[in-house]
Parts: sequence; C-alpha cells; structure tokens
Amino acid sequence: PSGFRGTVTDAPDFDASADAETLYNAMKGIGSDKEAILDLVTGRSNAQRQEIVQAYKSSYGKDLIDDLKYELTGHFERLIVSLMRPQAYHDAKEIHDAIKGAGTDEKCLIEVLASRNNQQIHELVEAYKDAYGSDIEEDVTGETSGHFKKMLVVLLQVLFAAGEEQWGTEESIFIMLLGNRSFDHLQMVFDKYQEIAETSIEDSIKSELSGDFENLMLAVVQCIRSVPMYFAKRLYKSMKGLGTQDNTLIRIMICRSEIDMLDIRECFRMCYEKSLYNMIKEDTSGDYKRTLLALCGGDDDLAGEFFPEAAQLAYKMWETSAMTKVQLRPTIRPASDFDPADDAQNLRKAMKGFGTDEDVIIDIVANRSNEQRQEIRQAFKSILGRDLMKDLKSELSKNLERLIIGLMLTPAEFDAKMMRKAMEGAGTDEHALIEILVTRSNEEIHAMNAAYEDGEAYSKSMEDAIQSDTSGRFSQILTSLVQELADACNEDSDDMEIKFMSILCTRSFPHLRRVRSVKNQPNYIAERLYKAMKCIGTDDRALIRIMVSRSEVDLFNIRKEFKETHDCSLHEFIQVETMVVSFHILHVE
Repeated sequence: PSGFRGTVTDAPDFDASADAETLYNAMKGIGSDKEAILDLVTGRSNAQRQEIVQAYKSSYGKDLIDDLKYELTGHFERLIVSLMRPQAYHDAKEIHDAIKGAGTDEKCLIEVLASRNNQQIHELVEAYKDAYGSDIEEDVTGETSGHFKKMLVVLLQVLFAAGEEQWGTEESIFIMLLGNRSFDHLQMVFDKYQEIAETSIEDSIKSELSGDFENLMLAVVQCIRSVPMYFAKRLYKSMKGLGTQDNTLIRIMICRSEIDMLDIRECFRMCYEKSLYNMIKEDTSGDYKRTLLALCGGDDDLAGEFFPEAAQLAYKMWETSAMTKVQLRPTIRPASDFDPADDAQNLRKAMKGFGTDEDVIIDIVANRSNEQRQEIRQAFKSILGRDLMKDLKSELSKNLERLIIGLMLTPAEFDAKMMRKAMEGAGTDEHALIEILVTRSNEEIHAMNAAYEDGEAYSKSMEDAIQSDTSGRFSQILTSLVQELADACNEDSDDMEIKFMSILCTRSFPHLRRVRSVKNQPNYIAERLYKAMKCIGTDDRALIRIMVSRSEVDLFNIRKEFKETHDCSLHEFIQVETMVVSFHILHVE
C-alpha cells in the first residue's frame, strides 16, 4: 500500500485453508516442525492470520492458538501465539497482564497507551471488554494512583476534550494538553512553548514531574515528536545490558511489524550505530531469534552507511525527535574561599617526602574549576619555583595520573592533547576525533587549533594532521569541522554528502534548529560513556577524556540522560567498571 512502512505485508496468492493444513501437519505426530510454523506465520499479515484461525477451526474443529500453545515452548511460543491474535486483542492481553499479575508493569502501560492512535485505543477498549468481561478503565484505575492514573484515563478516553475536567493542580495542565492527541497542533504548541519558556517541554516535564507520571508524560511527548524514534529507544533498552526484556521485545516487534518497522530500523541504526537486526541476532537465540529477525525484515548494516561515519554521528545531534534546547549544568563549580597559594602549598606537602597523599591531591584538583586550577599552577611556580605538572607526573601513576593531569590542563590544551593522542601511534581513534569535533563550539575549535600548534613536538597543524591520518569523505568532514566556518564546503555541489557536510559544519545552531531540531549533546555523550565501559575492559582513555572535558559543562545533564537510557546511574556504572577513586570526587553521584 502507498506510504506503507511495515516489514510484514499480505502474502500474495493467499489460501487460508492450505495454510491451516500446513500448520496442522507441522504439529501432527511426535514433535513439531517449528521452521514451517515460523515461516508461515511471519509470512502472513495479521488479517490473513485471522482467516487461518477460522479455517483451522472449520477444517479440524480445533482451536489453533490452543494447539500452538501445546506444541511450542518458551519465548518462541509466546511470540507465535501473540502473532496469531488480532492486534487489539494482543494489546488487551498486554494491558491485562500488566495490571493483574504480582505488581503492576507501569512501563508496559506507558508504552501501549502513549503510542496508540484514537482508532487503536477504541479497538483496544472493545477487545478488552470482550476478552475479559470488564471495563479497561476501571481495571487500570483500580491498580494505579495519582496523576499517573489520571493521565492513563485521559489516554483511554478517545477524542478527549482538553479542559473538560478540572483537578485544580499544575499537573492537570500537562494532562489536558497532552491528552488531546492532535499531533500537528501539539507540535506547534511545543515550538511556541520553547519560544516563550526558553526551555523544551521535555525539560519542563523532567523538572516539574517525577516517577511513573514523569515517564508517561515524556513517552507521550516522544510519541508526538516521533513514534518510530520512541520505539527504537524502547527496543534498545529491552536488549542492552544484562538479560533481555523479552516481553517488551515481543510486544514491539509484533505491534509495529505492519506499521512502521522500516522507520524504527532507520532510527535505531542512526541512534546506536548498529542495525536492529544485528542487536536482535546477538541478544536472542534459536527459533525465537529467527522469528524476530523475520519480523525485523532485513539488516541495515549490510546496506552500508548513508553518510560517512563522522557525518552520520554528527547528524544525530540534529534529529527531529530531540530536545531543541538544553540548559547545561556542570558538576564542578568554582570553589568558594579559594586561595591558590594555600592550595599550591598543600599539593607540595602531599607530594614531598616518602609516598604521596593521593586523597589530598584528588580533593583539591577535583573541587576547583579549571580557571582556579590554572591559578594554582601559577602559584606553584611563583611560590615554590617548581613545575606542578612535572611533579604530578612523577608522583602519580597510570589512569589516576592521566586524569589529574587532564584536569590541570586548560580545556584547549586538553582537547589538543586528546586529538594528538587519537592520531598518534598505530591506527587512528576515529571515535575520539568524532566525539571532540562534533561537540565543540567555534570558539572551542579555534582555541584547540591554537593550542595544538603551540604544543611541544607538534610539527604540523591539526588540519594537516587530520588529512594525513584519515582519508576520503571521513577526512573531508573532519577537516570541515576543524575549520571555524567550514567555508571550504561547496554549497553548489550536487553531491548530497558535500551539501550535508556544508550544513553541519556551519555550527550555526539557531539556523540548524530551523533545518532540524538540535539534539542535546548530553544524550550523545552519555552513550559514549556507556560504550566506553560496557565491553570487556574499560576504554579508560575515552572515560577520562569525557569526564574531564564535560565536568564543567554538562556532566549533570549527562548523568540524567545516562540514568534515563540505561536504568542505572552513571555513578553505579563507574563504581562497577573502575576502581579509580577520583571519579567519585567528580560528583557523578
């Protein structure tokens, strides 16, 4: 069909009776032919599957779903049986299971009710009454409470008229506004809100609300911005980390396979630098995996990247669904009652004699702003006649030494050093180059260029170094990012990649907001931190680079994004992954 973005369509030359016979034969006798079952079920649309259920009943006098439940086991059974139900009845069962078991599955309620349109909600309400003989609204309100309950009720009331009810609370404004379901209208409301409040609706929700109610309202906003992006993030969360949330994975793969799975795959690939297909492949097994992969419909990694890697990662900062403006919040601020001479003498005492008092060094360095640290360096030189950096290098070792030295350098010196490290030796650390260049402003790029050229033993400019260490389109976009205004980009070129680089490299955020909403950098950096620690062995260089460079910019925002995406605090993650005590002092709790 026109505009169709699903991966499962009506099978041509469909014969419900022949399919019913195939399934009957696959389950007859000892054992069952699971391959035949999964190939047939995933190769038919949901409407066709309902015809097969009827044909099976007519031909064999048996309930197909009961037979499938008997023959199959585990996640594979749950997935196949769920595929055989009409979508509204599948949604109804998910809601019923979410509220009738031990404890309520709030995440399931949020996902289903925030992402369905009016027609789907209407069908869900009817299916629930038919399947369970009770009113879904009554059942949901019996198991939930407060504003969370009120918003769920609003989402269940089709064509809710905003302002119809008055609860006399500030939260009711959010409820009435977002329960409206007029996506086009709400997009304009969000833009106007941004203009008036100078902050995004998402940030307001995070600062004003909390708990399940906050999660629900954010899900509603994310779905208004981009439903495929919302589901891409839900799928990622269901598979990353230890263990897979199979119920979530099954639910989404089934409910979106005939709607927008192609769009979800696109969003997934752009957000997480790997295809949804590959993530499913790594996280699941057996016939369950094969069925999910069939619903996924293809591997985007095989198609190759649409843009060079640097451009693709930079592009994530301007994706439609993201927040347009974020108030950046650091974790390290200038110390009050600051005395550089006193700090210099205390640092000297900590390093003098036998052994080093690392606690004193950490306490001073990690609790001063970078400007204050520069004053300490000067005081150390003028009062003690010594080079603080050399003393620290001789007294500290390994990652602690790299971290403390990184904090003592100016931001421009530190960035220049990190760029140098990324390009020296065997192989280039492309991820480090991308991360630094796409997250720095014009002023920061300018200062880094100057620091790079002033650095000891740096025999060439940063632009020359990049050109000699990288190649092709990747080299072109990195070079453009290093140039303050990217005037080397040819705007008249028909080459889409060059045009794309030209747009990205202007770094005019107000202009880019009109092209695409600017994605908040903290989310991107949070993902970089997660990737630095999640694999076997920690990428200490990336961890140090990010913690040092963002501690006075937006580490507080990064912490929030990390917690939201990974259901675990950055503080906990660092504690598990590293023994470096000074990260604790960098206020990542």
